[in-house]
Amino acid sequence: MFAIPGKQAVTLTEAARRQILRLMEREGHQGLRIGVKKGGCAGMEYTMAYVDEIDPHDEVVEQDGARVMIAPMAQMFLFGTEIDYETSLLESAFRFRNPNVTDACGCGESIKFKDMEELAAEREG
Repeated sequence: MFAIPGKQAVTLTEAARRQILRLMEREGHQGLRIGVKKGGCAGMEYTMAYVDEIDPHDEVVEQDGARVMIAPMAQMFLFGTEIDYETSLLESAFRFRNPNVTDACGCGESIKFKDMEELAAEREG
């Protein structure tokens, strides 16, 4: 695991915290699990899913009642990420401000991360 003592893997803006809390209360879920998977034109995509049961291997981030679980394989890629929730005239969506992303496609749905060894070295240093 790549956690630094006393530092959460991800942070939530107030808008994201409120939206996650709303989803948890309305749907009765334990929170949201975020992860990454291969796909898209830049190579990787974020995933989000409702959680009804917390996996003991997940990194759990709780902020004023809102709970996000980070899938084990995604922890290294998401460390330091700020999650926001934005509403515009055309859409409402979670946005990830991730310092580990080196490139993104034009549609904003696909991302590319720093090299695995580079990420590991940054966490250790």
